[in-house]
Amino acid sequence: MTEQEIKEEIRRLCDERDALLLAHNYQRDEVQEIADITGDSLGLSMEAAATDKQVIVFCGVHFMAESAAILAPQKTVLLPRADSGCPMADMVTAEGLRDLKRQHPDATVVTYVNSSAAVKAESDICCTSSNAVNVARSLKTKKLLLVPDRNLGRYIASHLPDKECICWEGYCPTHDRLKVADIEQARADHPDALFMAHPECAPEILELADHICSTSGMYDYARSSEARKFIVGTEMGILYRLRKENPGKEFILPSQALICPNMKLTNLEDILWALQTLEPRITVAEEIRVRAKKALDRMLAVPRD
Repeated sequence: MTEQEIKEEIRRLCDERDALLLAHNYQRDEVQEIADITGDSLGLSMEAAATDKQVIVFCGVHFMAESAAILAPQKTVLLPRADSGCPMADMVTAEGLRDLKRQHPDATVVTYVNSSAAVKAESDICCTSSNAVNVARSLKTKKLLLVPDRNLGRYIASHLPDKECICWEGYCPTHDRLKVADIEQARADHPDALFMAHPECAPEILELADHICSTSGMYDYARSSEARKFIVGTEMGILYRLRKENPGKEFILPSQALICPNMKLTNLEDILWALQTLEPRITVAEEIRVRAKKALDRMLAVPRD
């Protein structure tokens, strides 16, 4: 089959299987092109819960499909590549978090959605990269355990000097590869460009940013800004939609190291096979799912700015 034939067969099978095809912002261009919806991990999981479709094909990594299964347990959730994991999510375990909680019994656990269902189940509340500061600020406790991303944790802490923030030492290897020298070179080459950075980047990178935001925030910022050039401090997959939505603007990737190999595993053939076989299925044990959902629900109940 040609690539076009595979795309057409995927769309035919989506109709036949009553399936919703979701693609994360970091997926391959051709995957985003045929998806019903593209977006960030939590936004896509919420779409999975809201749709009347009975099958969810989640083109992303394992924790994202788990989040969809948490929010939509009655639906069939497929992850076309079962081996697409997240190194940062793997840097914390439920057992390790329980040990940290025992050391700080007076602390509230704020867990990034980039985590396993088992870790979410041990948490008090979840957060995303876009609402992290707002979620942490809403809590009455003065001591917070921020899990698993140390960079997002430090970003939260910088906005909440009145709270004691203890950061788990996890990180995103992709964002951590972005260096100050990369930004300095990009700015020297493009002095009229604005630099927007994801809060998973290291603190020294965030200090250089004109705007710090999630992937969804980058779409909004690029769309609303009068600037014509942007240096993009996140995984390269975001360039597809940025360029598609802003044809008159230029987007510069400051480093070729900004690529997540796990996000690039899923290809069109994988999606086709998943729809043909309805495998691999992602499920979450009910006792874990219920507790993890409470942490997500508490986050969703926090008023937005």
